[in-house]
Amino acid sequence: MSDAYEPVPLTTFTRRDETEMVARARAFRDEMRRRRTVRDYSGEPVPREVIDACIETAGTAPNGANRQPWHFVVVRNPETKRRIREAAEEEEIDFYENRAPPEWLEALAHLGTDERKPFLAEAPVLIAIFAESYQVEGDRKIKNYYVSESVGIATGMLITALHHAGLATLTHTPSPMGFLNEILERPRNERPFILLVVGYPADDALVPNITKKPLEEISTQV
Repeated sequence: MSDAYEPVPLTTFTRRDETEMVARARAFRDEMRRRRTVRDYSGEPVPREVIDACIETAGTAPNGANRQPWHFVVVRNPETKRRIREAAEEEEIDFYENRAPPEWLEALAHLGTDERKPFLAEAPVLIAIFAESYQVEGDRKIKNYYVSESVGIATGMLITALHHAGLATLTHTPSPMGFLNEILERPRNERPFILLVVGYPADDALVPNITKKPLEEISTQV
C-alpha cells in the first residue's frame, strides 16, 4: 500500500429507513421519467449559477484514480454557437449523405433527425464536454485511467442535475468532433466527448413518441 494513502472517516453518508429509501427512490425515478431529449429551444437565458452548480455536481462523479479527466466548456456567445453549428452540420451532411449505413439511417428514422441542427445556435447554452487522455505538469505527461467510463458517468450526472434543476438537454455527437478543439481553443490532451445542448423548451416543442423498456427487460435478479 502506498505511503500516500491517508484515509479519513466517512462523515457524509446518511442512513435512511427502508420506507424512506423506497419513497425517495420511486420519487426520483418518477422525476427522471419526465426527462426528454429536446430539439426545440427557447432563447430565454439560463442563470449562470444553475449551470455552475450542475457542473459542480458532475465533478463529484467517481473516476479512475481520482484523476477527474474532464473539462466542461460553457458556450453562450452567439457567434461561437453559430460556428459550432456550421461545423457540426458540415460533418452531419457528410454522415447522412456518405457515411451512414442504411440500417443506421433506418434506426434513426422514427426520431426525425437529419443533418440540420438549428438547436446548436438557438439554445442559450452549449456545454462541450472534453475527456482528458492525460494531464500536463510542466513538461511531464501524466496518464489518466478509465477516461471514457469516468467522463461518461460525469456526463450522465450532469444531464440528471440539469433536468432536476428544471432545464432540458440534448446530447449531440457529430463525428468527428475535432472542430470543437479548434473553435474552443482546447489543448491536444483533450478530445471532445459530447456536446450538450441546454435550455428551456420552446412553447411549441415536439418530441418523438417513444417509450422506455420495462424493468424486466433491462434488469436480471440472480
